[in-house]
Order: sequence, then structure tokens, then C-alpha cells
Amino acid sequence: VASPDGDGEENSSSSDVDEPVDSADLTEPPADLHFDPATEKPTSEPVDDFQAQFERLAQIDQEWRDNLSQTVLPQRFNAEDEERRQFMFDSLAVETSLQETLLEQVRTADLTAGQCLVAEIIIGNIDDYGHLQSSVDELAFSTNVDAGKIYEVLKVIQGFHPPGVGARNLRECLMLQLERAGKTRTLDYQIIEHYMEALGKRRLPEIARGLDLSVQEVQDAVERISHLEPRPGRDFLPNNQQYILPEVFVQKVGDKWVVSTNNDQVPQLRISNTYKDIMAQAESSAEVREYIREKIRAGKFLIKSLHQRQQTILNIAREIVKRQSDFMENGVAFLRPMTMVQIAEVVGVHETTVSRAVSGKYMQTPRGLVEMKYFFTAGIKTSSGEGMSNTSVKDLISEMIGNEDSSKPLSDDVVVKQLAENGIHIARRTIAKYRSELNILPSHLRKVY
Repeated sequence: VASPDGDGEENSSSSDVDEPVDSADLTEPPADLHFDPATEKPTSEPVDDFQAQFERLAQIDQEWRDNLSQTVLPQRFNAEDEERRQFMFDSLAVETSLQETLLEQVRTADLTAGQCLVAEIIIGNIDDYGHLQSSVDELAFSTNVDAGKIYEVLKVIQGFHPPGVGARNLRECLMLQLERAGKTRTLDYQIIEHYMEALGKRRLPEIARGLDLSVQEVQDAVERISHLEPRPGRDFLPNNQQYILPEVFVQKVGDKWVVSTNNDQVPQLRISNTYKDIMAQAESSAEVREYIREKIRAGKFLIKSLHQRQQTILNIAREIVKRQSDFMENGVAFLRPMTMVQIAEVVGVHETTVSRAVSGKYMQTPRGLVEMKYFFTAGIKTSSGEGMSNTSVKDLISEMIGNEDSSKPLSDDVVVKQLAENGIHIARRTIAKYRSELNILPSHLRKVY
């Protein structure tokens, strides 16, 4: 019943946070489309009454036609355009997977037919990161092929590109890369070969004592090791980069924050002309008219629902911006604790409606593109009695650790004391939790010797 048109007339749904302005766009449906489905009777109204309703609908439809007549509609491709278009599609590069790359190298390797079959089995057990997921013994057991033959082919595959592919663990992966680079006699290789466990726990003094070297020499080697690739197949992973379109825009106009919704991605709907044309036919039966009546009602309900959706999102966004104006002005440190229940009470909807409305939607703010759920965070009370969001506390912890002396990194206990000096009282286990969520290592693993 309701059919989408191309780009319609762009109307701003901008609204001041303090003084909402009535909008004529998707956030405010036309008066002619306001109706209550529960009060509409199916067939009891006389045909003449419905005819009057239909004439009003036809008038609305004509207004849509007038609007659309100003829109430039897409044209069909001519032969030359179609040829260019096809050339563009034919020229698109196709990504090659790691497994396909390895199989191609198998075809050019000096392997027998039997070894090629073994190579295909091995490659089938290499994951997208380039790691062999099954041991040689497991492959031998599942294929009834001698383990020695499998190992022989595996060593060939480990010589393929990218360096480190086919490794059975991180240690072997890093060693393969150094072997390929001709660096088997280096300190880097020694550390990986004999002190991998200590390296993983950054016990650099222990490594230095074992090799009779200074901690600084070990530190320099560890820095070089950090530039090796732990996931050789990374470059072959599909590019799943996604582009996010904001649902809401926030900008400051004068001394007020203005909120607007992005209606470009919402289809412009209208009641199909087909129904008007059928109703205009005198021979249309009562059953046909009743059928059309039901479809028109459904179409009007869909259009109204779209308007209500946009209006709900706009109302929620206005209230978020009103409560988080300090964040908009000054950044993360000024993010206030806020719950969906608080927003729901002001907007006049259930908190589950707020949850659905903000799910997967983003707001373009002066502080960047922010997921709308980001603004809903628990908080703590400072010594001054003011609320501070968990996100703000995390940002403060991140800043403190970022400015620490790397030779004397801050322990969680020290962070607790420094926060308490600023009136923020948090348990040590909470600091450890926040640090983990920020992907920050413990102090003994951050230490630089």
C-alpha cells in the first residue's frame, strides 16, 4: 500500500533542546494522516462517506505528485554508459583468501601428487590467522598418513608466504619469521627459543641473568621482537570495514544545542496511485472497495509508525543532549551518570522503548561519532556529592597511567590513593576491572627497564 519514492523534499527536523520547534518532516506527520485505527469502523460507514475520505486522500496524493515532479529521477543507461558500467564491475579486484594463496603455492612447489594431497589437508587445518590448528599426530591419526610424511610437507608449507604461516604455536611462528630473515644467530632468536615463557610475563631481569646480559640489551631485543607478526594471515582477512551513518546530529547554534534526526535514510512513503485509480472506476464492487479500504488503513498506519519512530528518537536525543551538555562542551571527563529509566520518564515511554530506540544508533556530536548507548552509564558519588560516570572514571585512570613514569608504573593501589585524593573513592578490585576493560596491563607488565 505504501510505496517508497526517491529523494523527496528535504525538510529539517532540527529542534532546540530547550524550546522544541514543530517539524514538518518525518518527525511530524501531516494532519491528514492522523488517525486512530481502533476507532475506524470496517464497513459500517456509507459509501458516500468513504468517497469523501477518498477524495481527501486523492488531494494528498496530488500534493505528493507535485512534490515529486520537482525531483530528478534516475535515467536508464544508454549503450555506452552500460559498457562503462560493465567495465567497472569487471575491473573490481577480488580478494584472495590465505588458503587460496597457499594452494596456489602448492601447485608451483616441487611436490609429488601424494604430497600435494597431504598439503591440501594441512592447509585445510590452517585458520585465517595462519596458525595450524591440529598437531601432526592428530592429522596422521585422522588421515592414516604417516606422521613423518605430514611433517615433511608441513616444513615445505612453512616456507611459503607469508612468513610464519603453518606455525603450531606463537614461539614457532616468531622463530619461522626470524629464520626467513636469516636472523637465527641473533639475541632475538635466542630469547624466543629459550625464554618464551619469561618473555610472555616480561621477566626481563630473569632473561638478562640467564644470558649474562644487561637488562637494557634484553629490552632492546624485546622491542625488535614486538615488530614481528603473531598472526601471519592478518593481511588476507576480508576487509569488513563498515561505515556508520549517524541517526542524530548535534550542533551548537549560538548558546543552545540543536538536535536533528537524519531522515535521508528513511523512505518517503505515500499511498499507491493504483488504489485511487481502482476506486475511481464505477464498476468497482463493494468487496473491492472494502479491500482497498483495509489496505489504505494499513498504509496510513505504516506511515504514521515511521513518523512516530523518528519523533521518539528525536525526543530521546533531545533529553540526552540536555542532560549531557557538559560532555558536548568539554568531553568525556564531564559525562554524567544517566539511566534509561530517567529518560523514559521524561519522554513518556517505557524504558524498553528507549532501549530499542537507541540500540545500534549513533549520534554525531562535537566530540565525534558516539553510539547513543554510550551515554547510559552508572556512576559514583564524589566527596563533593556530585555524580561521576564510570566512563569518566575510566578516562581518568587511562590518563593517569598514560602519564606515568614507565620505569615506575602505577600499581592499582597507587591509583586508588590518587583517585581518593581527588574525592573519588573506588575499591582496588574495581580499578583492576576498569584497567582490564581498558586493555591496560598490570604494572609489572608495563614496566620498562
